[in-house]
Formats: sequence, structure tokens, C-alpha cells
Amino acid sequence: MAKQTAIYGISTIVVRFLSYLLTPFYTRVFGPETYGIVTDVYALIPFALVLLSMGMESSYFRFAAKAEAEGEEAGFSKDSTEVKAKKRTLFGSCWGMSFYAAILFVVLVIAGRSTVAAWMGESYVAHPEYIVWVALIILFDVWGIMPFSRLREQGRSGMFVLLKALNVVINVSLAFLFGFLGLYGSAFGVGWVFVANLAASVITWLVLLTTVDRTLPKVNWALMSVVLVYSLPLLVSGIAGTAGEFLDRQMIKYLAPEEAMAQLGIYGAITKIAVVMMLFTQMYRLAAEPFFLANFRKSDFVQMNAAAMKYFLMASMLIFLGIALFKEFFALIVGRSFREGIFILPVVLGANVLSGVWLNLSFWYKREERTGLAIWITGSGVVAAVVANCLLVPRWGYYGAAWSRFLSEVVMVAVSYTLMRRLFPVPYDLKRMGEFVGVALALFLAGEKASEWIEQPVAHYGVNTLLLGGYIVYLVWREKIDVKAMAKAILKRR
Repeated sequence: MAKQTAIYGISTIVVRFLSYLLTPFYTRVFGPETYGIVTDVYALIPFALVLLSMGMESSYFRFAAKAEAEGEEAGFSKDSTEVKAKKRTLFGSCWGMSFYAAILFVVLVIAGRSTVAAWMGESYVAHPEYIVWVALIILFDVWGIMPFSRLREQGRSGMFVLLKALNVVINVSLAFLFGFLGLYGSAFGVGWVFVANLAASVITWLVLLTTVDRTLPKVNWALMSVVLVYSLPLLVSGIAGTAGEFLDRQMIKYLAPEEAMAQLGIYGAITKIAVVMMLFTQMYRLAAEPFFLANFRKSDFVQMNAAAMKYFLMASMLIFLGIALFKEFFALIVGRSFREGIFILPVVLGANVLSGVWLNLSFWYKREERTGLAIWITGSGVVAAVVANCLLVPRWGYYGAAWSRFLSEVVMVAVSYTLMRRLFPVPYDLKRMGEFVGVALALFLAGEKASEWIEQPVAHYGVNTLLLGGYIVYLVWREKIDVKAMAKAILKRR
């Protein structure tokens, strides 16, 4: 799993760094209010993707592993024609469900684009065509979800990353080209952002079709009757979980005390700075999900999951400290008019850490096919998010939204852990993990205190560098990491 995480991780960081260039670019091309449209739309797209994928990704991983296990029991290898045929039918069915659901969705949205624009606010009423472009982006992205999942299930991480890179390179190149041509200043304005994205999605999907081995999106309803029992709870929980992530944006838009779209733009820009933490969680998920949903014995699973949680949290707190201690430096990424919101960055980073913890706590019920529990977990997070946002956003604006998301993640982690302890105990090293978090937070607070005493930026960054270095030394000492052996192993592999 560490190997797959590294493959996905290094390449994903490189790819997403290119996409990351769009944040400093857009926050200098657009003002906070206009950039608020970008933030709003790109918070809604993941929600639509979760809705239309219907939990088929996790279902495909789980039932593909079961097909291999059943084949082995019948005397077939996992590469046998019989097992491959089962997995091919499974892939075609899962792909077909999301494929045709996306078509229905797009037809309905385009037909009612004016109504949808009115629902989304005044910024969209003058440009209902934005709704059409975004709907088409969603269509092609949904069509690509299952083929990408198949690449992950087959362990073809190189092809997966190559196609993801293709998407980002096209998107970024067109975004800069449109800026060079001055198109963002036209009447269509921010719509050119969506045009660039759609072009990238279409081209990526066409290339992705070469990897499906001529399999068609055709639903086997007998198979789907079994798969849907597993996937539908994941769909509901996925909607609730994603709602918790985009709900803060919507609350800002409708509840912020003043300049709602401008506040939304600032909030979206600052959360982009925290993308490094999300990148780490994403690359870990790409490797861990198919790994933990394979057919391990229970004893092996609980030991591996416990170890993975500890090392995930260790790495996450290191990333947290590396960004939070230097938040003023990272603020330079966004345009000057967005930097006033940099003080919320540690809160956003903390929420992202908790999101990764919750991810680790989800593997056991997916493995045990008790996916109905996910509804209770994510549902509790949504309730917490709604209540917190209603209380905090009218008073604090986007700062309240940041804390609302943090509190929502706390609730989901607490509910997940409580259910796990009762139904599927995993021996997490809570003492050691709590120590990792406590030391990191103490060093962060020390850096914040030092910034009050030290006026020179160079000296301030010097102190923070020592604090970050101290945490690395602490981790190496606490976990007894043999740095020399690790370096030799890396050099030998190269």
C-alpha cells in the first residue's frame, strides 16, 4: 500500500501542482466576487459526481475482489478467463448505471437551466449558459469515473496518473491561453473557465475509452440487484458527506452578513491553499481503498488498518505544521485582495486532517458490507454542519464557515469511532496518535506566540523552521525510524 500511495502521491502532487497554478492566476484575474462564482460551481460539481456515481466505485472494488475469491475457491486463478468475464460484466454494469444517470441529469438541467440559474443566485441569472457548460463537465467527468476506477483496480497507476495529467495540462493550458487572449474580460467572462474545463474533460474521456477493452456501459440487472444493496447506502452517505463539504459555501452565499459572493471568493481561495493536505488524503485514498477492500483475513485487516491510521496521522500533522507555521508565506499564492482571510487556514487544515481520519474509519464497514452505517455517520456530520453554519456564519462570515466544517468533521469522526469500537474493534494506538497531535499543536501555538514577539519576518521564519525541524526529529525518534536504511532502500530502488 505504501508503494501504491507513493506512486499515486508523487505523480498526483506534480499533476495537481499544475492545476494549483490556476489559483494564483484566477485570484489575480478576477475579483473576490467573480471568483466566488468559481468557488460556488466547483463546490457543487463534486456533489453531482457523488450523486451520479451512486457509490459504484467502492462497489466495483469490493465485488471485483469477491469475484477473484470465488474464482479461487472454484479452482480458477484471478487471471483466468472465467474471473475476467465476471469482472468485465461487473464493470460494464457499474459503468452503465452512472453512464445513463448522467445523461438523464444533464437533459433535465439543460432543459431547466433558467430555473436552475435563478435558484443559484443573481450572479447566474444573466448567464444561464454557465449552467449548460457546467452540466456538460459533470456528464463527461461521470462517464470517466468507472474507467478510472478500473485502472485502479487493475493496479495500472501509471496509466491512471498519465490520463489525470492530460486532463490538468489541457485545462491549465487553455485557462492561460484564454487569459492571454483577454477573453475573461469579455461579456462571457468567467464562463471561459468552464469552457477550458469541459475541453479537458472531453479529450480525457475520449482517450480513457482506449483502456476499457471494448466493454460497453451495459447494465446486468440481476447483478445490479445485489450490487445496489451494497452501493445505495454509500450513495446516501456520499451525498451527505459531500454536502458537508460544500454546505459551508452555500451557507456563506445565503447567510453571510455582507458581501456574500466576495466572502465566498476569499473562503474558496484560502481553502485552495490547504490543497496539499487534501492531496495527501486523496493519494492515500487512491491506494488504500482497493487495498483495504480486498479479501484479507480479519486479523490481518485490523492490524494493517491500525498501523495505517497511525502513520497517516503522523504524516498529516507534519503537513499541517509545515503549512500552518508559514501561512503568511502561503498567502502570497493568492491575490492581494484575498489575503485577508489567511487566518482561517489552520482551521481548514485541521478539518482536512479529520477528513482523512474519517476515511480510515470507513474501511471496516465497507469491508464488512455494512454500508448502511455510513448514512448515520455522514448524516450526523450534515446535521452538525447545518446547525453550526446557521449559528456561526451570520456572525462571523467565512470564519464561521471554517469552524462549522471543522466541527462537522469532529462529529463524523466521533460517531465513526464509537460505532467501530462497538461493532468491529480495531486496536488503534490512541496514546501515540494523541501524542503526535498534541506535540504538533503545541509547536504551532509556540510559533504563533513567537510571531507576536518577533517583528522581523526572516527571524520569525527561522524560528518556525526550527520548530518544524524539531517535529521531524521527534517523529524519527518516537517511531525509531532508521533514516539511513530508508535512504539506502530508496537509492537502491532508483
